[in-house]
Amino acid sequence: YVVAGYTFSFGAGVADVYLIKTDGAGDTLWTRTYGGNEYEYAKALDTTGDGGYVVAGHTESFGAGNGDVYLVKTDSSGDTVWTRAYGGPEIDWAESVERTDDGGYVIAGSTESFGAGNPDVYLIKTDAVGDTLWTRTYGGTGYDHGRSVAQTDDGGYIIAGQTGSFGAPGYNVYLVKTNGAGDTLWTRTYGGSDYEYGYSVAQTDDGGYIIAGYTETFAVGGWDVYLIRTDEAGDTVWTRTFGGLQHDYGHWIEATEDRGYIIAGSTDSFGAGNADVYLIKTDANGYVQVSGDLDEIPRPRYLYLSQNHPNPFGSSTTISYSLAAAAQVRLAVYDIRGARVRGLVSGTAPAGSHQVAWDGRDERGREVGSGIYFCRLEAGERSETRRMVLLR
Repeated sequence: YVVAGYTFSFGAGVADVYLIKTDGAGDTLWTRTYGGNEYEYAKALDTTGDGGYVVAGHTESFGAGNGDVYLVKTDSSGDTVWTRAYGGPEIDWAESVERTDDGGYVIAGSTESFGAGNPDVYLIKTDAVGDTLWTRTYGGTGYDHGRSVAQTDDGGYIIAGQTGSFGAPGYNVYLVKTNGAGDTLWTRTYGGSDYEYGYSVAQTDDGGYIIAGYTETFAVGGWDVYLIRTDEAGDTVWTRTFGGLQHDYGHWIEATEDRGYIIAGSTDSFGAGNADVYLIKTDANGYVQVSGDLDEIPRPRYLYLSQNHPNPFGSSTTISYSLAAAAQVRLAVYDIRGARVRGLVSGTAPAGSHQVAWDGRDERGREVGSGIYFCRLEAGERSETRRMVLLR
C-alpha cells in the first residue's frame, strides 16, 4: 500500500508532504518527505505508468503566491523525479489528481488567484513532465470548491465539489462536466436549503456518475453521508444518506466488482471514539444489504431505513427499509410537532428489503401542506428516523 499525507515530525519545514510505502501486511517499506522550509501537505495520490507515484497538494515554500498547488512526481522508491508549483499571487490548492490517458495529469482544487469568485474551482491539465497545457476555473461570485476529478470515457472530465454561487441557499454539491479541453459542457447542483458538500466522483458503467459527500439538509443528525447517483447528463437517478445522530462524512467512493459501491469517510455516530473511520458497502442501488448471523457481526444492524426518494418531493415519495430477520414492523409519518400524520405499515414483515410509497396525504386521505415530516420505522425495541421535505 502507499499513503500520502503530511508530517510535522520529519522533513525540512514546518510541515512536509509525507509518503509511506508498506507491504501487504501494512509494515513500512520506506517513507519519504517532500517540501521546503514552510508548510506543505498532500491531499491526493495516484500511480504513474512507470511504477512511480504522483502526489498533489499545497505548498507555501515554492511558487508564485501565498500558497500554490504542489505536484510531486516520484519513482517506485519514492525518490523525487520532479516537482511543480501552479498558481497566482493568492492562495491556490489541490484536492485531487489523476493520471490521464495521454500520460499527463489532471488536477482539481480551488483558486483565490483566478476566476470570478473567491475561491473558484480550479482545473489544471499538464503533460507527462508536469508542464501546464491549460488551466480552467469554474464558479460564480460566491465560494466554489473543487474536490474530485476523473477523466471520462469521452476524453473529458467530471469534477465534483461544492458551490455557494448556484443552487439553493447555503452550499450545494457542484458537478461540472467538461470536454477534453476543459470547456464546460454542463453543470449541476444538488441539495436542499442547508449545506451539502461533494467530495468524490466516479463514472459508472452506464456513463452516469456516482458522487459521495455529506449533507445537512437531509441528515438525521448533524451531518450524514450523502450518496448521489446521476445519469450521463447529470440528472438525479437516486440519492441515499447514511449516518446516525451525530456527524458522519463521506470522502471517497469507488465502484466494486459486484456493481455496488464502497464509501470511505468518518463517523461521530458509531464506533469507539469521537471520530472513527466509516466504511459503507452498498449494492448497485445504493442500499446496504443486511444479512448473516447477527451474533457474528460486531455492530449488528437489525434494521435499516433508507432516505426517502425523491427528497424533497412534490406529490409522492418512496420509502425503503431492510430487515435482517422477520419482525413486527410499524412505519409511520409524523409532522414536525411529533403528531402522527399517516401509518404506512403495521404488521409482520419478512427479512429483506421493502418499499412503500407515501402520497403526501393523512389518515383521512387529505393532502398535507408543505413542510418537514419524519418517517419512523420501529421493529421491536429498535427504531430509525428519516427527515422528509414536502414541497407542493
